[in-house]
Amino acid sequence: MKTTINHLAQHLGKQLKKLQAQVTTAESCTGGGIAEAITRISGSSGWFEVGYITYSNRQKTALLNVPEQLFSSVGAVSEEVVNAMIKGAITQSNAQFGVAVSGVAGPTGGTDKHPVGMVWFGWYGNNQYYSHCAQFQGDRESIREETIQLALHGLIRLTQQKIPTEN
Repeated sequence: MKTTINHLAQHLGKQLKKLQAQVTTAESCTGGGIAEAITRISGSSGWFEVGYITYSNRQKTALLNVPEQLFSSVGAVSEEVVNAMIKGAITQSNAQFGVAVSGVAGPTGGTDKHPVGMVWFGWYGNNQYYSHCAQFQGDRESIREETIQLALHGLIRLTQQKIPTEN
């Protein structure tokens, strides 16, 4: 999977360089994996602005201005939270593109409402916000890797003026 992730990150970098645009990330369940994949590419300082690893709800609020009441009303793994995360990251960074993720990578932490493998994505690009929920199968590592892949794929689609999750 690392080869696929590297390929996606390289492709994203080429697109961002062509557009002279910056990207930001706001990550929870991937623990900085999306930012690491992007910055693994030589020259990424030209298109990577900043990454926020906000694993705790407290830091989602402190760094990204996610309203505290969302955690008790809808939970951290929700459309509302990733939308607030990406809005906070874009506002703080002034990047033209961004992605936020919050999910349950497992093997513990899942519930009936938020099972292991459930990940919410929030993207920003072309002055639009998008969100999507995915349900991945597998162990913690594979769930995180699939999340990173989908996050990068969605960003690439945005740089091509396409909706992140449509084919």
